[in-house]
Amino acid sequence: MMTPDDPSATAEGPEAESPWSNTFYGRRKGKRLRDRQAELIADLLPRLRLPESGPLDPPALFDTPVDDIWLEIGFGGGEHLIAQAQAYRNVGIIGCEPFINGMAKLLSHVDEAGIGNVRLHDADAVPVLGRLPDASIGHAFILYPDPWPKRRHRRRRIISDATLAQLGRVIRPGGLLRFATDIDDYAAWTLARIGRSSDFIWQAACADDWRKPWDGWISTRYEQKAFREGRKPSYITAIRR
Repeated sequence: MMTPDDPSATAEGPEAESPWSNTFYGRRKGKRLRDRQAELIADLLPRLRLPESGPLDPPALFDTPVDDIWLEIGFGGGEHLIAQAQAYRNVGIIGCEPFINGMAKLLSHVDEAGIGNVRLHDADAVPVLGRLPDASIGHAFILYPDPWPKRRHRRRRIISDATLAQLGRVIRPGGLLRFATDIDDYAAWTLARIGRSSDFIWQAACADDWRKPWDGWISTRYEQKAFREGRKPSYITAIRR
């Protein structure tokens, strides 16, 4: 079994990955939304949605001044994003999630808590990276993305050399890319690509640096399911050079 301290265990190289593109793989909708959730998708989401096209000016997206911009790609049910938004009211957070049921759950939290420092994108996150200015993001989070475990599907993984290059462009020097997964192969895959990236460095000095979550970590329902099923997560922090 591959482990995060053995990134060379993954055999695929850059040639096995698709070039950066707008192709999205995965579900967009699950069970039927409740009436209130449908109302939020119809009424609140348009007010928080990123502009549909053109270059983005992240600070201008928010009604009040923000000290930094953070990005979360694939926020699931939104537990982590909401906790960060509430803990860091001075930070503007852009959340990307194409799965409508996850978006509806997050909107419910935003509405109930009166959160104003969140902006949303309900489609593939990769094109958003291309619209962000250089060095415009302080932290980027990719937490428990779809692992696409079948070998023939691994090119669909959000972590690729091309995506890391885009993240390296938009994250400012000294900024952080934080990644979590409960799939050993995906941790090794990610570290292999970070290791050959010219933009990021992984500074782990001991096993606890990837076995234990970073300060302020919010455990999600997905992670609790992983624990129940006996899977051990890996928590990877890469620093923008």
